[in-house]
Amino acid sequence: MSRRVTQRDIARMTGVSQATVSLVLNNRTGDDVRIAPETRQRVLEAIRSTGYVADPVARRLVSGRNRILGVFTYESVFPTGTADFYHPFLVGIEERAEELGCDLLLFTSGRGRRIFHEDSRIGLADGTVLLGRHVDASDLRRLVAEGYAFVSVGRRDTPGVPYVGADYPAAVAELAARALALGHERIGYLGTGGPAESHADRLRAFPGFVHLPGAGPDAVRAAGVTAVFTEEFADAVALLESGLGPGLSVAALAEPSGNGSVPPELTRVMIPRREMGREAVTVLTDALEGAQPVQRLLPCTVHWGGTLRERAHVR
Repeated sequence: MSRRVTQRDIARMTGVSQATVSLVLNNRTGDDVRIAPETRQRVLEAIRSTGYVADPVARRLVSGRNRILGVFTYESVFPTGTADFYHPFLVGIEERAEELGCDLLLFTSGRGRRIFHEDSRIGLADGTVLLGRHVDASDLRRLVAEGYAFVSVGRRDTPGVPYVGADYPAAVAELAARALALGHERIGYLGTGGPAESHADRLRAFPGFVHLPGAGPDAVRAAGVTAVFTEEFADAVALLESGLGPGLSVAALAEPSGNGSVPPELTRVMIPRREMGREAVTVLTDALEGAQPVQRLLPCTVHWGGTLRERAHVR
């Protein structure tokens, strides 16, 4: 098998539950554990034949926990309009949880998408991954104060919050340096720069941005810019389709949020969404083992397309 064998693979091969595989791996016996000898032997043979090696992080997880990790979403992550954006995060979270032998519990019933309320069930999980662009700061402060194990997907300004974010400043600075090298002296920025931290991170990466009052062709022409960086993917596509012509260079600082096609020629920042989901689970399980809170940024990559071109090509 090209990928690492997991407990779920062993369970499928032997026709037992993943919980049974875990019990056999941990050599659990006693009156409260009822596994037929032939079943135990079948699982052990499958482990030997596949060369299964238990993840060391999973082995370190403190015994007696529920082995349930929560995922609290501050935004709807399954509607058609946002499925493509959030799907890679969820895939990464699920992959890593499976490797660690943990189940996932999705919390969606918070009133007004708030964690703390009279019917909150956040305590059912050993710890929780927070997912969403706009996270409530008061929730974060309370989670930190109460010592609850959690990690945010996305950088947060609230002190003490563990997170796994995307290194937008480095990627945007790389794009700006390239645009300057191509002769663009005035680079427009289309977006608000907030309130989400990820938006602010994009904007602060290059102090020389010219703020654009709107996405229309007239606003771009009036600003006298020859290159535009957009905070939202859809704005970059709109500029390409606006009729401004080849004289304007365009780069998107975000991923698409819907199911539309991605113009292959569009220069854009690519966010390591799947990796962020995986790393968030790793940070969370480390915290359950007593590790100190971690704040980690993962590098973005830049897709270099034909929409960021030399200024000399302007007609």
